Amino acid sequence: MAVYEYRGISATSGKAVQGLRDAENVKALRSLLRRDGVLLTTAAEEQEAKEKKKKQLSLQRLFEQPSVADVAIMTRQLSVLVRAKIPLFESLSALIDQVEKEGLRRALTNIRDQVREGISFADSLKDHPKIFSDMYVNMVRAGEASGTLETVLERLTSFIDSQAKLKGKVVSALAYPVLMMIIAVVLVSVLMVAVVPKVTSIFESMDRALPWYTSLLIAVSGFAASYWWLILLLLSGGIWAFRRWKRTPEGKLAWDTIVLNLPVVGPLVQMIAISRFSRTLATLLSAGVALLQAMGIVQTVLGNAALEKVVAEAATSIREGQSIAEPLKASGRFPPMVTHMIAIGEKSGQLEEMLENVAEAYDSVVDNRVQMLTSLLEPIIIVVMGGAVAFIAMSILFPLIQMSDFVD
Repeated sequence: MAVYEYRGISATSGKAVQGLRDAENVKALRSLLRRDGVLLTTAAEEQEAKEKKKKQLSLQRLFEQPSVADVAIMTRQLSVLVRAKIPLFESLSALIDQVEKEGLRRALTNIRDQVREGISFADSLKDHPKIFSDMYVNMVRAGEASGTLETVLERLTSFIDSQAKLKGKVVSALAYPVLMMIIAVVLVSVLMVAVVPKVTSIFESMDRALPWYTSLLIAVSGFAASYWWLILLLLSGGIWAFRRWKRTPEGKLAWDTIVLNLPVVGPLVQMIAISRFSRTLATLLSAGVALLQAMGIVQTVLGNAALEKVVAEAATSIREGQSIAEPLKASGRFPPMVTHMIAIGEKSGQLEEMLENVAEAYDSVVDNRVQMLTSLLEPIIIVVMGGAVAFIAMSILFPLIQMSDFVD
């Protein structure tokens, strides 16, 4: 049986539709689609379709990939349809007509076809890990098992929205300082490579010693102008070597440990990870996912190998009969307030509520810290950039002033 990528027209809405479908041949594919109310226009085997896709611009393919916001909107719409007692197969069919991103539409088409064949919704989602995370799949599995899929989908929507908002705040707050740093580096590089060598060439005819800062500027500028290719090569090679080292388990653990120990950035990274840990674990437990399974999923969303190691060790301790709070407290990576609230939640049977409270508190703290950090970064970058330009100007102007005094 071959996999076909097809395009057609919906007999009910008249809209163009496309997707993937298993069929013996094109004739069988046409019959299957007609049963679904789709009139086939074109069909190609998946391998042929892939060859055609390779010829398309990579930028176009990038825009076809669904974002976190697209998944959140789709999940909310699916939750509304399921709560209205519409069968899952029909709900997925309705979503396919509404989804705009091609990647998400293809995934939903494949999921719908698998659901029709009797495969569970969670197992169908598992075939698309780039769109639906392990947490998403396991929560849906728990919802299907308990008969509360619509409630689980609502919690998933809230969780995705909250994580997207937190990420958006951090990215938007750091965008301006990063842009200023890039502009500063480009500006100083252009001055050193293109402007300074031409201006300082007049000093070559001077029969007098130059100030040390002018000599330093000329030496650095000359090296940059002559060996800019070597600088770029070393910089690119260093970045490549660092990224390759960071991909290894030892390198990632070492680097993430260094990041956690940095004076300003470390506490911020730790707070973001703890917020993710608390909210994700609360969401999973509320959906009925088993604790040990939930801890395994939470471990994959922290974004820091050092904290992932702590959670993995905590899961091992829990398996041996300990509480959640004890191993987290022993690691020293989780603040006392967090472990204390978790311990209270375990004793009172309100662990999910306590974890939600921790997440809300840390989201607020992260927001304030990011705003404070960006408010400090902006003047620091301006001062550094102004200092670099001032040093270049001073190194050029002072010898010129001295030369004019000598001529007088």
